[in-house]
Amino acid sequence: MFDVAKITAEVVQWIRDWFEKNGKGCNAVLGISGGKDSSVTAAICVEALGKERVFGVLMPNGEQADIDVALALVKHLDIDYTVINIKEGYDGIMKAVEDGVGEMSRQSVINLAPRIRMATLYAVSQSKNGRVANTCNLSEDWVGYSTRYGDSVGDFSPLSRFTVDEVKQIGRYLGLPSMFVDKVPSDGLCGKTDEDNLGFTYAELDKYIRTGVCENEQVKNRIDRLHEINKFKLELMPVFEYKPE
Repeated sequence: MFDVAKITAEVVQWIRDWFEKNGKGCNAVLGISGGKDSSVTAAICVEALGKERVFGVLMPNGEQADIDVALALVKHLDIDYTVINIKEGYDGIMKAVEDGVGEMSRQSVINLAPRIRMATLYAVSQSKNGRVANTCNLSEDWVGYSTRYGDSVGDFSPLSRFTVDEVKQIGRYLGLPSMFVDKVPSDGLCGKTDEDNLGFTYAELDKYIRTGVCENEQVKNRIDRLHEINKFKLELMPVFEYKPE
């Protein structure tokens, strides 16, 4: 039931309308990892705004084994880009925090790089007359597979209501080669794929999101649990509502 031509055209128009209201003449600025989400987001922004108004930021943390894919993407789309290695800043903050509070938790170490990348991305965006594109998709958001105040934020989000399979369909429709659309996503930390870390496949997750059907009860329960405990990542910060008498 997913009409990729119709939906893609609607997203393209939505991006154009959003920029007219929220940044007329501004550029779309986004982090380029070489994965499907940043690749498809970049491609659809090019379709909507033209390649001259899309700026990619590659942000390796020291050595990045697959940075050649990210470089191939910006070349394929013919967009302007920069490479900013966050290693020095990452190491500096790691040392400063450890000096201040002792050993960092495993989760804080994992989340630090995405948060530094987002701070870097906003620094570039504000220097390039830009608006930051969020590159998350519905499947990952559903189970909280993102870092709060890291890759989960941005100024506009073209893909966050589409499942992984739907994002891939959009990418193929836009003419992206398979190396960008079908690249197996990994965490870039321990050599595991996203699906290894999640404990289920994106195909199972996508089907459950769209149909409510999951044949494996254990997988269903895990998806439900991850969805429930990670809802806060997609919500605004709770605020005490003061009502003057």
